[in-house]
Amino acid sequence: MSGTNPDPEEDKITGLEPGGGVPPGETPPGEASTVGPQGREERGPGKGTQFLWIAIIGVVVLLCLLYFIGYIVGFFD
Repeated sequence: MSGTNPDPEEDKITGLEPGGGVPPGETPPGEASTVGPQGREERGPGKGTQFLWIAIIGVVVLLCLLYFIGYIVGFFD
């Protein structure tokens, strides 16, 4: 069984050098050249909301620690 080339026009591709490299200027630029903000600006939650969530998480963690310390000491037998 012999394998044939699935791309019969491989020799006719423009821009390729003999070793398979691409000469400078043949590839598109690496990044877009748009300037300025794109779309609408989104804002995160306020500082008060962030501190509230941190406080709630801290209280839950503290209550869990107190429960496990009380269980180890023997308050919840």
